[in-house]
Amino acid sequence: MAKLKIQKGKSPIVVCAIHNGHDIRPEVLPYLNLSEAERLREEDPYTTEWLYISDNTIKVNSSRFEVDINRPREKAVYLRPSDAWGLEVWANDLPQQIVDNSLRVYDKFYEQMEEYFDELFLEHDWLVIYDIHSYNYRREGVDKYSSPEENPEVNLGTANMNRERWAPVIDTMISGFREFNFEGRHLDVRENVKFAGGYFSEWLHQRYGDRICPIAIEFKKFFMDEWTGEPDDRKIQHIRELLIASINPVKEAASKIKIPVA
Repeated sequence: MAKLKIQKGKSPIVVCAIHNGHDIRPEVLPYLNLSEAERLREEDPYTTEWLYISDNTIKVNSSRFEVDINRPREKAVYLRPSDAWGLEVWANDLPQQIVDNSLRVYDKFYEQMEEYFDELFLEHDWLVIYDIHSYNYRREGVDKYSSPEENPEVNLGTANMNRERWAPVIDTMISGFREFNFEGRHLDVRENVKFAGGYFSEWLHQRYGDRICPIAIEFKKFFMDEWTGEPDDRKIQHIRELLIASINPVKEAASKIKIPVA
């Protein structure tokens, strides 16, 4: 079973940190070719610092290098370097039994998500999902920064929803993020530039249709050193404040949308 912590409350906002995890099952560890630092670079550390801005939270503690629940099932276990940013993840071929066990973890996660969201929809006509991630922008080297034009500080992935119906929510979030006073300046916030959203948000839309608004919120790792893992605690706190400030305007925008009730 995936190392997972779920909290269910009364809000129509669900906040997720599904790539924060670093844990690996003991049976998988002997096959890993990557150091902990190499794994940490491609995980989303510190995203749980922004999790508890709602009383509905999903926290995954298992590493994406064990099984990546944000990819389709057939791609959930990284088997080739092309699956994992060119990294040689495994020192030896991964036995099929371990792959199968990892896929059981994957299946169990989605069973739990089905139960969790089905219960929430007994209480709400609609839900907005803050699916929080982070991404690297110095992948080619410590001193090699990717182009700011192609790497916004905040990227909203909105491909896995009825964008037209949920436009008031998306537009409210974007404008709120852009207008937020972030250490005396405004963040570069754009939509579907770096990422459009992963499989988790796709699954949510497939299952719940227009009743759900799954937004993949990707923060460029300007709040930490992606090579050393060192956090900038001040920026992490300010990002948390940015997210908190968005909650009420997003709920107000969503409440005005006519949602088809199943």
